[in-house]
Amino acid sequence: MTQERTFQFQIRVSAGDLWRFSMYHANKGYLGIFNVLFTLGSLYLLVTKWGTAQLYQKLLLLICVLMFTVWQPGLLFLKTARQARNERLREPVTMTFAEEGFTVVQGDQSMEVTWDQIGRVVGIPGELILYMGRIRAYLLPDRILGGEKEAFAAFLREVLPKEKLKKV
Repeated sequence: MTQERTFQFQIRVSAGDLWRFSMYHANKGYLGIFNVLFTLGSLYLLVTKWGTAQLYQKLLLLICVLMFTVWQPGLLFLKTARQARNERLREPVTMTFAEEGFTVVQGDQSMEVTWDQIGRVVGIPGELILYMGRIRAYLLPDRILGGEKEAFAAFLREVLPKEKLKKV
């Protein structure tokens, strides 16, 4: 008789976890490429035209340089800090993963999910994201996974098809 492997994590999402998730979505794909090119172009113009530019042009270029490097991350952090104070997010979620799927328990509510209901799993620095669909996801921060992160990632690679995994 083989013993079934299970992983259980008690998750309490922090503002930092939500911020990493938001930054990933705000800067992935073509939008991220645009943000980098826009910032570098603005920085280039700011440095090369500093001596000849008028004050309003310098301020405009400075705002453009800071837009995606300081302003956007700061606004996202303020938004996620408000979200993290939400009572529903402050209540811990217990997730138990097994070969056939996983169970999510929060308070007196529980839900069972089979692996075929998972849209994809994405690994970003600091956390794994389990997408249930386009707008619903579970965050598994590295601080929660701890020493089990590699074993859990290997487990996910076994139970999910390769096309549903990204950087796991």
